[in-house]
Amino acid sequence: MLAAFLCFSIMDTSAKWLVSAAIPALQVAWLRYAGHLVVALVAYTPKHGMGIFRSNRPVLQSCRAMFLLVSTSLNFTALQYLPLTTTIAIFFVVPLMVCLLSIPVLGEKVGIKRLLAVLSGFGGVLVIVQPWGQSFNPAIFLSIGAMSLASGYFVMSRLIAGVDSNATTQVYVSGLGTILLAPLAAHFWVWPADLHAWSLLLLIGTLGMLGHSMLTYAHQFAQASVLAPTVYSQVIFIAVLSWVVFGEPPDQATMLGTAIIIGSGLFVWFRERQVQQRQAKAQ
Repeated sequence: MLAAFLCFSIMDTSAKWLVSAAIPALQVAWLRYAGHLVVALVAYTPKHGMGIFRSNRPVLQSCRAMFLLVSTSLNFTALQYLPLTTTIAIFFVVPLMVCLLSIPVLGEKVGIKRLLAVLSGFGGVLVIVQPWGQSFNPAIFLSIGAMSLASGYFVMSRLIAGVDSNATTQVYVSGLGTILLAPLAAHFWVWPADLHAWSLLLLIGTLGMLGHSMLTYAHQFAQASVLAPTVYSQVIFIAVLSWVVFGEPPDQATMLGTAIIIGSGLFVWFRERQVQQRQAKAQ
């Protein structure tokens, strides 16, 4: 899981560098999915053959892939206008949103303490965004939209857990994104100016595939409740990369808001583990 989130952090850093270099966000997103698809086909076709294209729940797989596709596109667009530390801090609200969405979608029961923790996490977002301040950037809504759709992606991941092999899941996620973004990427296409840009464009697809594969495999060896807190390792990864690559250290508001969001997320995780342990003892 730590390696997966390192891959995602480097991928976001590469994407921000590319969109800041005037490469259209939709082109970057398409190359991220196209590279992911190529690597997935090369890795899985020899073993699984044409079976990787057959899903037991194709509609659910497609819906899940769409959530991630639109989330990625919004996130890459937001990176053009916002610091990495801001976008990743808002992403940390995902576990809290998943907690809320699990009530209507998965039929799970969430107590008042967890709901209060979720509200506290949203308060942390307000500290970061500061809609009352002169420095408020409307691009923050792109990041919030990306976070909301990513939450839907993770809820869908729970719904399809164990339905298909990792190979089929990877091909669906990358294949749908590649097909749907291709016309838009072609329309806005800008040829990279140098080898550095080409290298990053090829790198992000590989990082996406590696990150999602490691995330999937990690859940085969440990429970989700054990792995959940590792998402916050991105605080360190992104802070270092943002500072080194872009000279953008996190400001005080971002650090305070991130601390509130992480504290809320860890409390939700702790309460969920307690509930699971009580249910296990009852059985």
